[in-house]
Amino acid sequence: MAPLLEVSDLHAYYGKSHILHGISLKVGIGEVVSLLGRNGAGRSTILKAIMGEVRPAGDIRFKGRSIAGLPSYRIAQLGLGYVPESRDIFPRLTVRQNLILGLKGNGRKPRWGMTDLLDMFPNLRVRLDTDAGVLSGGEKQMLAMCRTLLGDPDLIMIDEPAEGLAPMIVKQVGNFIAEIARRGVAILLVEQKLTIALDISERVYVIGHGRAVFEGSPAELRGNSSVSKEWLMV
Repeated sequence: MAPLLEVSDLHAYYGKSHILHGISLKVGIGEVVSLLGRNGAGRSTILKAIMGEVRPAGDIRFKGRSIAGLPSYRIAQLGLGYVPESRDIFPRLTVRQNLILGLKGNGRKPRWGMTDLLDMFPNLRVRLDTDAGVLSGGEKQMLAMCRTLLGDPDLIMIDEPAEGLAPMIVKQVGNFIAEIARRGVAILLVEQKLTIALDISERVYVIGHGRAVFEGSPAELRGNSSVSKEWLMV
């Protein structure tokens, strides 16, 4: 079976700076894959290039269709969700209005409903009519993920969901990501906290200097101290 997402020889630039140097990766249907590496390695740029926020050079295929160079809204319509590190909520809209913006009619019964998501995050339920800009960092992260899931994506890319969150909220976010996977949504995750990434991933890529320097299972990475020491430890 062909991968849900397949990236081949991906290059990307910021101005004259060459950031990605021939990245190749794949994500299968319902699979959880994590991109690991130090800050500045190029992990977030990979997601932005796939989503069309950074101009890509190379081949990007989603559901067998080339999406390289498509505008972001068209890529989203095809079933690829994206939660950026910045979260990109609308601060002057209420929580309810932010969630409604994520709804997308695609002719099938969605895997996620608003009631379903609010049951998982009661904090959002009690703040439905509150402006999103006054939410805590953890609540904003939950809102961003819930809004994206209401679009019923087949694959969701999540960039640093635990960044800057309290340990209790980090655990809640980790449990939510695991629940996303249990419902059959594929995940491409960028995460600095290895415990989250290694616990829920089926495969991992380690990114260093814009290249994939390792691909394998979490168990294989745990057993490869040289890769961890050279490319992950700070």
